[in-house]
Amino acid sequence: MSDQQMPTAGHVSPFESIRRTDEDGNEFWSARDLSKVLGYARWDRFKNAIEKAEAACTNSGYSVEDHFSHVGNMIETGKGARREIEDVLLSRYACYLIVQNADPSKEIVALGQTYFAVQTRRAEMADDELAGLTEDQKRLYVRTQLTEHNRLLAAAANDAGVVTSQDFAIFQDHAIFQDHGYMGLYGGLKAKDIHARKGLKKSQQILDHMGSTELAANLFRAT
Repeated sequence: MSDQQMPTAGHVSPFESIRRTDEDGNEFWSARDLSKVLGYARWDRFKNAIEKAEAACTNSGYSVEDHFSHVGNMIETGKGARREIEDVLLSRYACYLIVQNADPSKEIVALGQTYFAVQTRRAEMADDELAGLTEDQKRLYVRTQLTEHNRLLAAAANDAGVVTSQDFAIFQDHAIFQDHGYMGLYGGLKAKDIHARKGLKKSQQILDHMGSTELAANLFRAT
């Protein structure tokens, strides 16, 4: 898909595809990646949008440092040579401000404005919703999110031609797949160990017997 094309139904948003996650599970975007998606051929022109966005951030009463992190990345320039290029690590809010200040003649910019506005509002609503929920309601909410994540992952793998739905189901249920994920989260315990520790019957699923906090950790593991 070219930078100027609108995504069709069933395709991942180009802005979602470049979203990254740090070691603490916090999402961020690279300004270099974002500039390419928005169709900017020159970095200096995109920097103008960044500077306007930083000014808007300050005027809104937020700290620029909390949303725009200026860094340097080393890249290969040929024949083994390397040089440092400027980049900016962006929060979702920073991306929203940038697309609001980007070239409005680009169709992809309008798509970006919609995407980041919706995602920001969705996150705010999720925080508000969870704040008033009981423990059982939180557990059900996160369990549903985990189920939906696995469904989308299976669909994406199938659409990409990597595996069929049946192949993915086998992969999802495979003990090795489960154990490596659980061992990293549970200090070396395998799925059967956790199952035994919880005192569950053979027919009972581990994920159905977790609190909201434990489920949230497993949602991050799966993601």
